[in-house]
Amino acid sequence: PSVERLQFLAGQYVDILLADGRRRSFSLANPPHADDLLELHVRRVPGGFFTDYVFDKMKEKALLRFQGPLGTFFLREDSPRPIILIGGGTGFAPLKGILEHAFHIGLGRPLHLYWGARAKVDIYLDGLPRRWEAEHPNFRYTPVLSEPRPEDGWGGRTGWVHEAVAADYPDLSGHEVYMSGPPPMIRAAKPAFAARGLPEERLYYDSFEFAPR
Repeated sequence: PSVERLQFLAGQYVDILLADGRRRSFSLANPPHADDLLELHVRRVPGGFFTDYVFDKMKEKALLRFQGPLGTFFLREDSPRPIILIGGGTGFAPLKGILEHAFHIGLGRPLHLYWGARAKVDIYLDGLPRRWEAEHPNFRYTPVLSEPRPEDGWGGRTGWVHEAVAADYPDLSGHEVYMSGPPPMIRAAKPAFAARGLPEERLYYDSFEFAPR
């Protein structure tokens, strides 16, 4: 309702409740201090029950029911450790909320965002973290493409995003890592980061799984 605001922590998500009882989960991409609207990043899934509706049929002022906020993926503000954030595809959404919240509260800890995607088109808000990098001296941004297209003219990092992190940070024992994205990315990163000394309790993650039919 327009007269109410959702109380949430940066990085949490909501469940859209569909008419047949099914749910679709989406992370909140906006920070709590900018809550006049709720921002969701929705990737269109070919044949997707809900995303086809969003892209083809949903009109302005359509009514949606949702439950939230949900989840334990949010910024731990009381730690002094540097933070590495890793997003895969639309896994950038909750990291955007976390980072905008960190900038808002003046968090001085080093922040390094890695955004992994297949091709350049999938880094759909590339200009935003580049702007943050110019505005905040404690923030760094590294996009990584696994399958850049010839037309991308890509001169940046390539390969798997977790491998780029592991190459840059051979010792993760003093860091915290926040990951959000597809389950294979998170499954591959866990042992790689553990081998570099990251304690299990300092890896926070949000696994973006496609909803079952």
